[in-house]
Amino acid sequence: MNYNDYLACFSAGDDERLVRDFFCDDVVFKSSGRDFQGKAALKAFLDWAHDGVREVPRPQLVMRNEDCLFAEIDMDFHAMKERADFPFGHLHAGDMVTVKFFVTYHLRGGRVAVLRSMIWPPGKGVSSVPRLGAMPTQIAAFHSYAAAFSAGDAERFTKFYTDDVVLELPSMAPIRGADGIAAFYTSMFEGVRESIAIQNLDAMEDKITLRAAARFTAVEDAPDFTVAPLSRGEFVESNVIVDYRLRDGLIEHIGVRRNGHELVRGRAG
Repeated sequence: MNYNDYLACFSAGDDERLVRDFFCDDVVFKSSGRDFQGKAALKAFLDWAHDGVREVPRPQLVMRNEDCLFAEIDMDFHAMKERADFPFGHLHAGDMVTVKFFVTYHLRGGRVAVLRSMIWPPGKGVSSVPRLGAMPTQIAAFHSYAAAFSAGDAERFTKFYTDDVVLELPSMAPIRGADGIAAFYTSMFEGVRESIAIQNLDAMEDKITLRAAARFTAVEDAPDFTVAPLSRGEFVESNVIVDYRLRDGLIEHIGVRRNGHELVRGRAG
């Protein structure tokens, strides 16, 4: 088994391919709380564990002999929605928790036949990386940020900002500071909610370019809304390009521009 290929598949969140290509049909999975046997049982567990949560491994130590591999992994969990039942704590969109795993993979025919994992308590002895950037876990963190923004959770999405962040929107004066952005969107979301559907993401160490569909849905009549007048329950959708400039893994500048002039109108539900 090529462990780098395994990690790439795991980090991409492609659980179907992960189970199909890297595990034996009769795989046995043993952990401190659960034991499973067979691909179907493993896939069902991953479906539950990854429901609204992206799990991204950052190996700290890997050792291997002919038929066994051992890895010490700092595992980052990025929440895309609320998970009150998550085993490492109640999570909301935008939250992240890191847990240290010790994993042994017993191999047969180049696939995992037996998987054993042990953990330390969340946050104990783990390393960290800047929150946003080009690494798989940093890209997953950005998706978590977008989910928190779409949920209207200013307390969480502003944790991805520097204190002196600047937001530049079309046809508006710049909005300065994390508190200023939080106040702007908290006020806007009382009448119009914005959600982001990511179409393409180009992430580098110091900047992120996002292409997305931004949907604005009126929760009450908004005849003076800056994008377009809206009645309650109506939405308007626009394609946008958003440029994020990063500093030490946090967003210090946001520039938003329209990607085309077409607006799509509809009604929620």
